[in-house]
Amino acid sequence: MFTENEIATLIEIEKIKRPVVELKERFVREEAQLMEISDHDFLSLVMMTPAVGIALANGSVSLFEELALNKIARKMSKGGYFLKFDPVVQGLKYLIKRFSYWESPFYGLIKKAMESTFDEGKIMETGDTDNPPSLIGFSRDLMNVPYIFVRFLSLFFLQDEVEIVQVRRISAVEYAKVLDIGIKLDLDKFHVFQSFCHTFEVK
Repeated sequence: MFTENEIATLIEIEKIKRPVVELKERFVREEAQLMEISDHDFLSLVMMTPAVGIALANGSVSLFEELALNKIARKMSKGGYFLKFDPVVQGLKYLIKRFSYWESPFYGLIKKAMESTFDEGKIMETGDTDNPPSLIGFSRDLMNVPYIFVRFLSLFFLQDEVEIVQVRRISAVEYAKVLDIGIKLDLDKFHVFQSFCHTFEVK
């Protein structure tokens, strides 16, 4: 997942900053006209969209999932560890409430961010396509993809910072959501993502 400093670096990229400003204005106008949120914090909120989607896979966000999401939000927000009122945590409430409405434009912004930070062509070349995806194959793939891609992957699909290369148990509904997010973010075309999906053990 991303840190506050990594979000600060991303927001300085002009191809990311411009669409962030435009979408933030729309979000505030339509959802919370009195809400004050910086470009940095709004980008943090947008980056959490996949994690929110997985949390909502069963129809609602549990207390445990809400706490996990809030922890991620505070890690990325500007000064979030020290603020009593965190704008990213507040923004999550609006995103969860109308997720189906904001999902598409938020994913569109995430795709622009990815396009602006790594070369898709190089990732397309990564992976042993002659053999089926596996945990070992995924471990090898990670050694050949950009560091920023690994950060995106962990932020989108993992709620903690434990070792990314391990088998995790997940419900069938949540696994279906992971695959759905992969398609919507165009990650499914990468062999490394296909290998990542095979690290999940469906309950």
